[in-house]
Amino acid sequence: MAGLGLVSLELRDVACARGGRLLFEQLSLRMSAGQWLQVAGENGAGKSSLLRLIAGLLPPARGELLWRGTPMAPQRERLGLERLYLGHEPALKDDLSALENLQAACALAGEPVTPDQALDALEQAGLAGSTHRPVRQLSQGQRRRCALARLPLARRRPLWVLDEAFNALDAAACDWLAGQLQRHLQAGGLAVLTSHQPLPLGGPAPLALQL
Repeated sequence: MAGLGLVSLELRDVACARGGRLLFEQLSLRMSAGQWLQVAGENGAGKSSLLRLIAGLLPPARGELLWRGTPMAPQRERLGLERLYLGHEPALKDDLSALENLQAACALAGEPVTPDQALDALEQAGLAGSTHRPVRQLSQGQRRRCALARLPLARRRPLWVLDEAFNALDAAACDWLAGQLQRHLQAGGLAVLTSHQPLPLGGPAPLALQL
């Protein structure tokens, strides 16, 4: 992850409203290289909306978000190339194979990969033997692994925003995901995750936010 520079994420007095309902307000925090944030809260509290705000996919109702010390809104194109966002539901097309889904996701994110690179990432994620199967034939855990296979291909993206990434994973997959996150943080990246339970990451304790 060489060449990331000084990465930081800051929220200043941020509020979020969806469907005319205020989800949260007066939210301020700052993260710097190597830190991760765990967001918890009841269903409907605004966890996913907060992650979409941080990923630059949703504007705040009030307040300001800064990336690398600069207001986020004018630099959405840059942020789009510097962050990896994986939503609560794996964004997969059932009729495509795991390999085709991964290649398509990387291409849409502006970082196309070769078939060999995609196959290697899928195998790292535990999908060896299932890479050419239509996603509709995969279990929920395998579908999650397919989406998470983007992580080994996103080393140059300093901001990882992952919504309930540990859901539907078995113990081996949880360990693999934790290892990917630890490597990312040790290289100077940032991570924002939602979870209702403690996450199996070693190293420094996370910043914690309860909505």
